[in-house]
Amino acid sequence: MSAVSPVIARVTERIRDRSTQERSAYLTRVRAAQSRQPQRSGHACANLAHGFAAAPDADKGMLLDLQPVPNIGIVSAYNDILEGCA
Repeated sequence: MSAVSPVIARVTERIRDRSTQERSAYLTRVRAAQSRQPQRSGHACANLAHGFAAAPDADKGMLLDLQPVPNIGIVSAYNDILEGCA
């Protein structure tokens, strides 16, 4: 394994130093959120159905139980239905 470039090491350290306060606040919010019920427990039936539709079959039973489990969402602005783009 090769050593990290000194330039990359300095930039990484500056980013780490500059983001310490914000990252600490973020981690505090994440830890607090871990103790709350999943947001899906408050969805109306239609919203639950849409939320479950894309889940793999193996996960749908777990989602129906509404038990708090780690959940990662990926947000994208990609949309292939835009008619004005060529």
